[in-house]
Amino acid sequence: MNASLASLVCACGIAGLFYLDRDRSVRTSKALWLPVVYLWILGSRSVSEWLGIAPSNGTNVQLEGSPLDAAVFGLLLASAIVVLCRRGKLAGAFLAANWPILIYYGYCLVSISWAYYPGVSFKRWIKALDDLVMVLVIVTDRQPVASLRRLSSRVGFLLLPTSVLLIKYYGDLGRGYGPEGLPTNTGVTTNKNSLGLIVLVVSLVTLWNVRALLFERRAPNRTRRLLAQATLLGFGVALLGMANSSTCVACFVLGGGLMLATGVRAIKRRPARVHALCLGIVLAGALLMLFGGQSMVTGALGRQSNFTGRTEIWADVISAVSNPIVGDGFESFWIGPGGKKVWRSLSGWWHPESSINEAHNGYLEVYADLGWIGCCVIALILITGYRRAVAAFRMNPAIGSLMLAYVVVSAVYNITESAFFSPHLMWFFLLLAMFSASGVAAGLIGRENARSPISSTGQSRTAEAIDEPLPTMETAGQS
Repeated sequence: MNASLASLVCACGIAGLFYLDRDRSVRTSKALWLPVVYLWILGSRSVSEWLGIAPSNGTNVQLEGSPLDAAVFGLLLASAIVVLCRRGKLAGAFLAANWPILIYYGYCLVSISWAYYPGVSFKRWIKALDDLVMVLVIVTDRQPVASLRRLSSRVGFLLLPTSVLLIKYYGDLGRGYGPEGLPTNTGVTTNKNSLGLIVLVVSLVTLWNVRALLFERRAPNRTRRLLAQATLLGFGVALLGMANSSTCVACFVLGGGLMLATGVRAIKRRPARVHALCLGIVLAGALLMLFGGQSMVTGALGRQSNFTGRTEIWADVISAVSNPIVGDGFESFWIGPGGKKVWRSLSGWWHPESSINEAHNGYLEVYADLGWIGCCVIALILITGYRRAVAAFRMNPAIGSLMLAYVVVSAVYNITESAFFSPHLMWFFLLLAMFSASGVAAGLIGRENARSPISSTGQSRTAEAIDEPLPTMETAGQS
């Protein structure tokens, strides 16, 4: 099959998936296309890269970025803000329920005052708001659960089959070379880790959809929707193998296993056992590392015991941070003296995979930019997110299991990759999990249908119907 015919088959297949997955019983807002388009860009390549538009001569891309990409993200941000202004009361309720997120963004804004390039940091902070407002657009929809399902389907139906097409028939676009000079599959993204990440976040929702459709026999148009979701899951599993991203494979097994385990009747009937399940996973990983299992685990994943050189850069980053308490300022470490010091020490023997501005550890990245204060805020976010996800699981196991999986996967993913910053797919889905879980726990999402995430009856209250006080997380968890 030549490339042109393969492209036609791929386009018809994508259209067929959209057709099979349609559900006229669901009425999500047209504004949902804003986060869909945002994730299409975030999960693949920037607009300037797709169009092949290079910055003008003399432009410092690391400091100034691309004007075209800035305009696109700015337009999406402004459009989403307009939508949220019309949903002001409901959006405010979600923000108030997730105050740790507000503290984090507020501290990032304050840290700009001691950044090496305050202007650059401020522009990056504005861009970082995209993740937050897009998540709010999803959770404030009249049918937020259906919006989440449609979001992952629309993103996955386009990006995953297209990635296979590019890898198989357009090698100049879909394949590249890693830092060791070995060929890698990149698909619609620019490196194998980015490909693995978009497959990971989409496949977790897809697995959740498939599992729900298998058990919910009264779901509208169940057979063809199950066919579409199962096909998408098949693309996801295949691409995880093609991407060869060990972190994403491990996180998919962890997140998928956690979702399936929480569906066991013994756990579903006693949600308190979720704590024991998650604690067992953490302890198992810690014991493996403590008693020499690190080399066994990394070897099984096809990696070195030093995580492909990551431990070396971790040590250099720690020693290069100028202020351990407050850090170097929001997203300022890699454009300041500390980042240059790290590169001088690594020059000539190793570079992070396809990256010039990350430590390949989310916690260390936060430490470099925001210091110990920032790390404490991130810890607060993860702990709060976990508590909210467990509270959501008690009220709605079907939705809560997915939210819990994303919180746990995000915490694990950041051990070997940096994802506590915006824009980033893992940060986006961590925020989505936190906001959704708090909505379920407070009665804003899915209260009418606690058994299945597939039925179109699981709706949130609209902004007009939220005049009564918002329940607190504690009282919601007790109800």
